[in-house]
Amino acid sequence: MRTIIFYRTLTGKCPVEQFLDNLSSKQAQKVTWVLKLVEDLDFVPGNYLKNLVNTNGILEIRIQFGKDIFRLLGFQKGRNIVILTNGFQKKTQKTPFQEIKLAEKRKREYLDRGKKK
Repeated sequence: MRTIIFYRTLTGKCPVEQFLDNLSSKQAQKVTWVLKLVEDLDFVPGNYLKNLVNTNGILEIRIQFGKDIFRLLGFQKGRNIVILTNGFQKKTQKTPFQEIKLAEKRKREYLDRGKKK
């Protein structure tokens, strides 16, 4: 069992919630279904959850709804917590470099905030 947490900026904004709010209700239902799968399954198939190579520990939750492909990026904290940092609609074969860099930046910020507490 995993717990999924959405990253929040210092100002309290939640980029993943903002992304999800822009989806249709059917698309959001599919995303919610995949997130539940990631939380509940001990072994999540690679077509739903994948560690991205050549990144600083970034993982990718993969959602396909018809011809639409969505990705949620984040990182694992400990064994059972996944922090999701950003989401986007995928339009190219490769995961956009700027989205990976954004996830890595938000991971650093999140972990730095934890050290200051």
